[in-house]
Amino acid sequence: MRGNGPTRRDFVTCSGTAVGSGLLAGCSEFVGQTDSGSTAEAGGGSYSVTISPVGTIEFEAVPDRILTYSINYVDMAVAFGHGEAIKAMPTERFYTGYYDQLPDIGFDPSTRMTSSYDNKELIYDVDPDLILLDPTWYSVYGEYYDFDENDVEEIERNVASYFGNRFSRAHNERVDQSVENYEFYTAWELYNKVAQVFRETERYQALKRVRDDLVSLVESNLPPADERPTVALVAMNDWGVFSPYKIDNEGYGVSHYRPLGVRDVFAESDRTYESDAGTYDLELMLEIDPDVLIHNFGTGGFDERYQSMLELEDDPVGSKLSAVQNDRLYGGGDSMQGPIYNLFQIEMAAKQIYPEQFGEFPTYNDDGTYDIPESEQLFSRTRVADIINGDFDA
Repeated sequence: MRGNGPTRRDFVTCSGTAVGSGLLAGCSEFVGQTDSGSTAEAGGGSYSVTISPVGTIEFEAVPDRILTYSINYVDMAVAFGHGEAIKAMPTERFYTGYYDQLPDIGFDPSTRMTSSYDNKELIYDVDPDLILLDPTWYSVYGEYYDFDENDVEEIERNVASYFGNRFSRAHNERVDQSVENYEFYTAWELYNKVAQVFRETERYQALKRVRDDLVSLVESNLPPADERPTVALVAMNDWGVFSPYKIDNEGYGVSHYRPLGVRDVFAESDRTYESDAGTYDLELMLEIDPDVLIHNFGTGGFDERYQSMLELEDDPVGSKLSAVQNDRLYGGGDSMQGPIYNLFQIEMAAKQIYPEQFGEFPTYNDDGTYDIPESEQLFSRTRVADIINGDFDA
């Protein structure tokens, strides 16, 4: 434990307010990146950033030792040129295949410490100056962790502030029951908040322009609504049991599907992750019989649940699904996505759902990477890499 001397906590202060059940919120080998960028922002002096549900965090300097439990915040740090600031993260499921497609960009999660939600000693060991995590996670899902509001207050008092907004992912009903006045953000609104922490709004704006151009390209080439395939986004956590996700929702977890005008088979369902976390067995899925079946969190093809879903072709019921018969089973993107993930996953989803319009999505290589010929790419990898490296005129 710490002594009574100055800590990193002295460099990040907070004027947040308590939310929920007494939980104090908010006080409560990276290659090819530079520190150049938003010169207007990069000057000295303190600054503040406000985010729900945390409140306002005041910074004396840009954080350079960050601990996070969510891969989307890692991707945000990389996108805004501060990947080197990530010292602890969920290393085991961080997909780097997107970065492999960006010239002169690299990030090695194996060189970071592995974080977990309730490892207090790790927080002290890492000694971060900011924790990218929504602290209300512990009031909403406290029964799953050996960590409560007292621990959050201790960490904020002795180590660092928390900063994050988790439940904008799916606008989960459970947060409304646990936290008062919780504000939801779109994916790119959340990215902007984190960009402000790094004083990199100019870099954010440049990446946002790439995203807007990509969305415009996709939307202008969609087939007529009545010619679009029906799509089911699921996770097969147990054999033959599907946990459905509603594509037609406002959360950032499906922001890569939203521009595609998808015909979501679960659009009217009240048995999805966003509501009661209901499930569908094979017989019910056969009744729905979507044209396209996408496994959430299937990026890279390594997820065991996705690999298990591919075995449906050998099942007497599963083999009757149209998506199985027509080879329309895909490993989809990750709901926990930052700006770089979001760009690649919009492209991925467009190719998986509308191959005639955007070209087919390729099969994964043995190492989980994939290759799309430059002529079939929907956005410029070079432009994105230039922005990450500080060239906003690219």
